[in-house]
Amino acid sequence: MKEVLPATTPAMMKNETKRIRELFEKNVVPSYARFDLVLERGEGNYVWDVDEKRYLDLAAGIAVCSLGHAHPELTKALTEQSQKLTHVSNLYYNELQGRLAKRIVELIAPGRVFFCNSGAEANEGLFKLARKFGRDVGRYEIITTFESFHGRTLAGIAATGQEKVKKGFEPAVVGFKHVPFKDLEAMRGAITPQTAAILVEPVQGESGITIASPEYLIGLRCLCDEHNLLLLFDEVQAGHFRTGKFQSWQRILENEHVDLVPDAVSMAKSLGGGFPMGAFWVRENFANILSPGTHASTFGGTPLACAVALKIFEVIERENLAKNARGTGDLLLRELQTIQQRFPKVVKVVRGLGLMIGIEFRPQFKAADLVKELHRRNVLTVPAGNSVIRLLPALNLRTSEAEEGLRAIEKLIVDLAEKA
Repeated sequence: MKEVLPATTPAMMKNETKRIRELFEKNVVPSYARFDLVLERGEGNYVWDVDEKRYLDLAAGIAVCSLGHAHPELTKALTEQSQKLTHVSNLYYNELQGRLAKRIVELIAPGRVFFCNSGAEANEGLFKLARKFGRDVGRYEIITTFESFHGRTLAGIAATGQEKVKKGFEPAVVGFKHVPFKDLEAMRGAITPQTAAILVEPVQGESGITIASPEYLIGLRCLCDEHNLLLLFDEVQAGHFRTGKFQSWQRILENEHVDLVPDAVSMAKSLGGGFPMGAFWVRENFANILSPGTHASTFGGTPLACAVALKIFEVIERENLAKNARGTGDLLLRELQTIQQRFPKVVKVVRGLGLMIGIEFRPQFKAADLVKELHRRNVLTVPAGNSVIRLLPALNLRTSEAEEGLRAIEKLIVDLAEKA
């Protein structure tokens, strides 16, 4: 006789949510201000919580899940590679790491790649590269910009141009200074005999999607050439085809007819599509600065991680997802800017590049509250600063899914306007 299981009731679901929250509160370090959701599974561009409520995911793990959730080809790559070789140390060669490095080099310029596990680690590699580059002549300073974000390590928060991330961790790691973003004269004025490098995000993500101009990036390259400095780009959030090119500086400069190449680039997030992975590329003439024994990573570039990253490259190329990032991103940006024009007292400005869009609301509307309200309307987004919500969806977001998100955001804005 077939056993009849009791139907799941709302009370049972509520208890399950409560149980998981209590599990976290008792055992997990409370370093995150978590939203009140308990997510259980995902498929494509949707996720479900333990109450079986479905959400359109326009956050993608903060620009991480480049192919959405539970992509069958990534699952297959993980499964097949795990049956061969999961991990070997970097005391040995493995072909997959070499092949992945080659793909990255081909998409940037001649150089070499170091693999690690996160964006913070990738940026640490850039800091060490700059220190080693300038050491023999007493140069160690790195100039970054206000409102930047370069990670949560001690050096990463020293490099970050946001005071809120620095509080409580003084004294700061020495050797970093900040100037206003997109201000070439301020950057020029900050250069001293101790300066070794300039580090910028071509698109600042954490501060609300602020995009560098072509003139600014070209000017930085000229400054670095003039003063023999390294030009470093942090592409952790904006990279890996999110803006419609492999890296965001390539998209920003695509119509400028200049062959600008930085000296090193950090990357992570979408590179592994949800599998922890980071990397940095170094231009060929500086590739030997980090010689044997100067930098290392136990888990960097494992066969398992590289198999996943190679499959992501394959799917992006085969399905032309860079083009999709442009087209779908343009649709979202255009429609959101039209909504902004209708409701200027609610939305201050909408800005973006590809599938990296920031909606800046008027100061009275707080980003965290807006994100929570969108949760109630079955959409996930990401807050930035006080009044910006970010859209950072998977690169394979469909037009129908983008339109679904637009309808929810528009309805939120209409409701806010009626209450204002």
